[in-house]
Amino acid sequence: MKPDVKAFFDEATNTISYVVREPQGSACAIVDSVLDYDPAAGRTDTTSADAIIAWVKDQGLTVAWILESHVHADHLSAAPYLQQHLGGKIGIGSNITIVQDTFGKIFNEGTEFQRDGSQFDALFKEGDAFHIGQMRAEVLHTPGHTPACLTYVVGDAAFVGDTLFMPDFGTARCDFPGGSAEDLYNSIQKILALPDETRIFVGHDYKAPGRDEFAWETTVGEQKAMNVHVGAGKPLEDFVSMRTTRDAQLGMPRLILPSLQTNMRAGNLPEPEDNGGRYFKVPINQL
Repeated sequence: MKPDVKAFFDEATNTISYVVREPQGSACAIVDSVLDYDPAAGRTDTTSADAIIAWVKDQGLTVAWILESHVHADHLSAAPYLQQHLGGKIGIGSNITIVQDTFGKIFNEGTEFQRDGSQFDALFKEGDAFHIGQMRAEVLHTPGHTPACLTYVVGDAAFVGDTLFMPDFGTARCDFPGGSAEDLYNSIQKILALPDETRIFVGHDYKAPGRDEFAWETTVGEQKAMNVHVGAGKPLEDFVSMRTTRDAQLGMPRLILPSLQTNMRAGNLPEPEDNGGRYFKVPINQL
């Protein structure tokens, strides 16, 4: 089955969100949504999510799933807001519990913060399958960027999150807590074992040097042949050396602190304090 895929590009965070729908039918899923956030003002905004809502309603679609490829460190998820307006179940990888435990400690969340993934409606693991209307979706556990990263394979389309970028940009960083360059390499091999014609939809694009336009769709065949980090059969040892050296030179994402605190809660902001306000914490010298 060849699903229809509609992309929504958020230039503020270089994130691509997707609506994947039945080619014949009205069921759809939303992948990796964005809640807009201004860190200087501490204000959220729903412009990006509202664009998805308007399109879904205009197309007469029914949302079956709101899917997260992982706990994003560079943007806040709009999953609860989308669920409120469109319905659907929120799903993520079962290793979210590892991420919640890690960052629950870093942010000193206390016992009231549940670390069992119960904020989500479904926790997927390797080999799981679910349906979007008549479409069967299969789950690949593809850790490395984070322990909970998933790839969703829906017909001939694979939604890889941050595991792979466009071939001219390469692969995701692995230096966050729980990340592993070796795990990422092995996860990528799993994706590259899909048929060459499989469409790959990436979670971000930053326009590699020499490319004028943003892009987010490629194929397994193109990645195998041309990915600058793993293409042409690059061995594990070379990849790990490259990735480790490169990651050591990278700064933290601009929105990492609010993103982690929101996304490990399935897109919910921290609970209100006794004055009714919600607050993000800034851990000193811990990331």
